[in-house]
Amino acid sequence: MHRFLPLLTLGALLLPAQVKKIVVVRQSPAIVADWQAVSNKIKIVRVASDAELRAELADADAFIGEITPEQVRIGKKLQWVQIQSAGVERVLHLSGGDDLRNSNIILTNNQIVQGPEIADHAMAMLLALSRNLPLYFKDRSAENWRREAFTGIELNTKKATIIGCGGIGQQIAVRAWAHGMKVTCVDPEDIPFSPFIVKTVKPDRLDEELPDTDALFISAPHTPKSHKMVGPKQFELMKKNSYFIAVSRGGVYDLPSLVKALDSQRLKGAGVDVVDPEPLPQGHALWKFENAIITPHIAGRSDLDNARMLGIVKENIRRFAEGLPLVNVVDKQKGY
Repeated sequence: MHRFLPLLTLGALLLPAQVKKIVVVRQSPAIVADWQAVSNKIKIVRVASDAELRAELADADAFIGEITPEQVRIGKKLQWVQIQSAGVERVLHLSGGDDLRNSNIILTNNQIVQGPEIADHAMAMLLALSRNLPLYFKDRSAENWRREAFTGIELNTKKATIIGCGGIGQQIAVRAWAHGMKVTCVDPEDIPFSPFIVKTVKPDRLDEELPDTDALFISAPHTPKSHKMVGPKQFELMKKNSYFIAVSRGGVYDLPSLVKALDSQRLKGAGVDVVDPEPLPQGHALWKFENAIITPHIAGRSDLDNARMLGIVKENIRRFAEGLPLVNVVDKQKGY
């Protein structure tokens, strides 16, 4: 038997493995260069226009950016799509996302990455409201030293109910527990044991938890099943003088019902970083309440979040190059 491999077989062994093409939008050349240095098994193509994007997607293996249904159809070779946000509703549910949802494309996101700052923001809102700080912010401009009739609320022993106990919700639970609160989680998934959570219930048990809840947090993703899950009935069930905090997506609660709950003084206060519609229109009734803290969907911003977000993408690029399982894979049917 000849001891040498046939020339054709030997040549095939010497050929480099097929390079995987990854198309990227809205990233700086420096970031793209950093990602490219991860592996010589990938080629990252940075595009700057819609026309260029359509052309490059035709033979791309992966895409980093917020993809549209049309782009899914163009990218017939796509195996993986990475989006920068935690919420995936825009690519799956709210913009005709059947093409992506029903495909074999793996979708990954930045879930959990922004958990610390969003949880900080949620707790900051509750602390500001429970200590009546908006009143004193207003007094500062008038140089008014007001001490009479202070009505601060002690969070110790109070009940916090968190809707959505994923990466953000569990971070909120830690902070609420640190302030002495008793935490109940509402989540469709089985939540692993946590010393910071007293009880976990499924969403169909939410109404049972509201009458004795002192602070209700919304940190759930927006999906068809969570759409307006806190509506007129739920606000009516909420405990008198309780607080409402929303930091995930405005579509999870009914904004007119929140306004009604504040107007009727059922709620002691509300803090919202997310609304529906967004941005909150000028002249909207919510703006008039002094016990409503409104921030423009910035809870996920901090000095550390961008590096973590870019780091997750970089790790997934490395894994994709090597054919390894990706991190932060989204269940496209559940929407998170």
